[in-house]
Amino acid sequence: MTLLNWVAVLVVILTIAALIKRYETRLVLFTAGLILCCVSMQPMTAFNAFAKSMTNGGLIMAICASLGFAYVSSYTKCDQHLVHLLSKPIRGLGIFLVPICTAVTMVINIAIPSASGCAAAVGSTLIPVMLRAGIRPAAAAAAVMMGTYGGVFSPGSAHNVYIAKISNMEIMDFIALHTPFSFVICGIGIVGILVMCLIFKDKGEATENIQVNIEHKQEEIERPNVIYALVPLLPIVILVLGNSVLPQIKMGVAQAMVLGAILCLLITRANPQEFSKTFFNGLGKGYGNILGIIIAAGVFAAGLRAAGLIDTFIEVLRESNNIARWGGSIGPWFLGTITGSGDAATFAFNEAVTPHAESFGMDIPHLGALAFLSGALGRTSSPIAGAMMVVAGIAMANPVEVAKRTIVPCFVSVVTLAIIIV
Repeated sequence: MTLLNWVAVLVVILTIAALIKRYETRLVLFTAGLILCCVSMQPMTAFNAFAKSMTNGGLIMAICASLGFAYVSSYTKCDQHLVHLLSKPIRGLGIFLVPICTAVTMVINIAIPSASGCAAAVGSTLIPVMLRAGIRPAAAAAAVMMGTYGGVFSPGSAHNVYIAKISNMEIMDFIALHTPFSFVICGIGIVGILVMCLIFKDKGEATENIQVNIEHKQEEIERPNVIYALVPLLPIVILVLGNSVLPQIKMGVAQAMVLGAILCLLITRANPQEFSKTFFNGLGKGYGNILGIIIAAGVFAAGLRAAGLIDTFIEVLRESNNIARWGGSIGPWFLGTITGSGDAATFAFNEAVTPHAESFGMDIPHLGALAFLSGALGRTSSPIAGAMMVVAGIAMANPVEVAKRTIVPCFVSVVTLAIIIV
């Protein structure tokens, strides 16, 4: 390795340290990439990478439209109708409420792709149900937290969109590729969270005397409207049908989300002006919060490339793809766990390493999926993740106690994933 390579390694270590300290993710990645480009005497490389990522049409359309639809689903309370509709039949199942609530959350997280948004919508309803059944607060929060892994199936997930693009695949085709592996992980999570609750003896006597954080409590919907409840699922249904039995209605993710938003407006008869403002606010949030990380990760990867570290790493990977297998799984999981977000590590890995997968005997879709799914498991394991703070806040539980119940199933899932996916 050259001196420049070692400088790049030092910058990577400092970048990881800054992410662990929870400095602003986009700032950290952009700054690290810019420094690497400057020490490599190629400062314009950073700015060119920034400009190129800003105008990435396929990513912008799918991600921003998905966030716009998520915002109007929340504005019209259709997401809450879906949560209440699915939660009504499961009351009174005792300890089995825990895995059932995890499974329900996974389904809802497909329609509400934000982990924190899903945790708030589902947790405010299902956590009190579990507490009344005698489930301890930490276990109730862990059941919902484990369910936020279900977002990996969402066509609106930025990672699904990004990996599909670098793999030259349709988004729904990429989701279909990783679905069997994701189902295995969901099964491990559902069974694992039940086992952990049994180990911690989290089932007590049923009681009506419960405590929840009323700041997180959402408006109770006594009679969920079935039609309203189906609205958040409309784009997913359109995409699945269009890619399977009804090719006549096949369309892109952005088109499905906009069509879903129009149907949402017609069905709920919401105020069109406020509805429009909410939709476009969601578009802006999608660009700033999600594409912002992708742009910054692109600059970071450009810096690594300019410093020659990626080429050196690829040469090492050519010797053994086991390094890529475990680096692409344990790495994003570990960083996701200690930083509270799997996004930074996953985007950086998939930007810098995954496009070269074929040069060391792997393929782009599977390596990209490995990093993506592992990063999601890392966020689910983390006591400092945003969604963890939400569910722990609702249940009035210690986030560390909640994480104790999710981290073991997540780690088992990561190891399993690394073995079966490549």
